Amino acid sequence: MSNRTGMLSTDELNALIDRGEIDTVIVAFTDMQGRLIGKRVAARFFKDEISAHGAECCNYLLAVDVEMNTVDGYRISSWEKGYGDMAMIPDLDTLRLVPWIPGTAMVIADLTWLDEAPVRPSPREILKAQLARLAERGLDAFVGTELEFIVFDDSYRDAWKKKYTGLTASSDYNIDYAILASTRMEPLLRDIRVGMEGAGLYCEGVKGECNLGQQEIAFKYDQALVTCDNHSIYKNGAKEIADKHGKSLTFMAKFNEREGNSCHIHISLRGTDGSAVLSDPDAEHGMSAMFRHFMAGQLKTMRELTLFFAPNINSYKRYVEGSFAPTAVAWGLDNRTCSLRVVGHGLGMRVENRVPGGDVNQYLAVAALIAGGLYGIEHELELEPMLEGSAYGSAAPTVPTTLREAAALFGESAIAREAFGDDVVEHYLNNARIEVAAYDAAVTDWERVRGFERF
Repeated sequence: MSNRTGMLSTDELNALIDRGEIDTVIVAFTDMQGRLIGKRVAARFFKDEISAHGAECCNYLLAVDVEMNTVDGYRISSWEKGYGDMAMIPDLDTLRLVPWIPGTAMVIADLTWLDEAPVRPSPREILKAQLARLAERGLDAFVGTELEFIVFDDSYRDAWKKKYTGLTASSDYNIDYAILASTRMEPLLRDIRVGMEGAGLYCEGVKGECNLGQQEIAFKYDQALVTCDNHSIYKNGAKEIADKHGKSLTFMAKFNEREGNSCHIHISLRGTDGSAVLSDPDAEHGMSAMFRHFMAGQLKTMRELTLFFAPNINSYKRYVEGSFAPTAVAWGLDNRTCSLRVVGHGLGMRVENRVPGGDVNQYLAVAALIAGGLYGIEHELELEPMLEGSAYGSAAPTVPTTLREAAALFGESAIAREAFGDDVVEHYLNNARIEVAAYDAAVTDWERVRGFERF
């Protein structure tokens, strides 16, 4: 095995295949909506063919809505272009076991066109492009994502039949940090933790959260690409394990009017030589000049890059004053009311971005954090004074309040277009336009309750 439990070298995978212990390999990538997409292939075929050459998939997988409907407006894929293929090229450094599915391994793939050019709107490719910009400066990004979810005693299929209403949460009251009530969920939570350890993730622990049935499982930070790959595997695997328990869980940003599901993202930079470039013990608050520029860039670009932090209609329901979700574009030292919270010291000195919810596409969010931070570093932006006290109700600018507003800001952003390219910006603007149009056309339960009899 590699130095991470559950990770596999190619030789180790081949030996497991030869012994009949692995019969299936999942080749997968993360789509625009943050879902693992791909195919299961026979292990022997993976060994003989796909590990070296990749596997084809339809290019519409980056040009559909959440219902997998083909939609208009994408340059890379359409009826006129015939919905051709792209290739999933395995990143063999991501080979791992999938302990909760018998006889199965998994590998994360990069997407290329058939001429081997990268598919630029692919979320993983977008992040890799920003990491390359850091590397040009002798920098590397380390990231940790903190995903919250809500557990229900209903199975996924039962929840579907109920149209996701009248579900029974797995706790009856606020169990933030509570051990007793969380123990009732421990058979599921333990299987998730152990399963993820067996798939190469380094689990730190689990704690109850404020909403009914809400939990957070945290994993040790790592290099940005590793963390983002692990995030996809965890999010998909947690749902699969819940399904085996006859339960369901959701990562949606705002399931009900109580506390939403966050995905706080911690990010730190290091020199490629391992140096702590964000820390300066002799500077104010221990923050180096680079860290101050990095933070200033994130604040400067936060509103115009929010589309990559909050990609769905529901994402914006989470931004409620006094809810521990941020509303103000501001920074503070260990201040959970601000969108940016500075914590740690030395190599662990970092900024926590509290804007993303559990529905975020982590590759896009981390790419946006890097792009904004690099803008600040390149332009040596001055960091505004930190906010002290509660950011709720402060005079600070606010994050966008709707997907429509965030998309407009993203489309107008010269910084986004320079960092990601016009093709990427237009691709994700189209995705936002489609979601807004679908929402505008929907008749909701809220409208029926208010209007059926009383209007």
